[in-house]
Amino acid sequence: MACFLVPAAEAVVTTIAAKAFESKEKEAETCQVCLDGAHLETVEKISFSRKLKWLNNLLWGGSALLAFEHVWHGEVVPWFPFLTAVSNPADAAQMVHEMATAGVGMAALVTVVWAGMIAAASVIEKRALKGAAAPGERM
Repeated sequence: MACFLVPAAEAVVTTIAAKAFESKEKEAETCQVCLDGAHLETVEKISFSRKLKWLNNLLWGGSALLAFEHVWHGEVVPWFPFLTAVSNPADAAQMVHEMATAGVGMAALVTVVWAGMIAAASVIEKRALKGAAAPGERM
């Protein structure tokens, strides 16, 4: 009924955090590695604010899709109180339970997938830096 509100709330928080981190970060860290004495290769490190934007995109996209699904099924309407479950106290209790179980579960799963993306990106960054530092191993 309103499970999409939990990932949307997390998306609001992470959007604000991304803006705060972005204002503190000056420029992306870059490493220039000399290859064969003349050629410089630049390896750029992905900033945390950019990684946090990945989470924002996942959360906002999932929330929008879920909101559309709830509108499609008539659970969200364009008039007050917007959520049909709020008009009945029994349905409101069920809605809160759904938000606490399904909504939190979806938000947590998206965050875990994002953490996996961050881990994979970290491995790729380390390989790129290691490969740039060892010119004999590159083709």
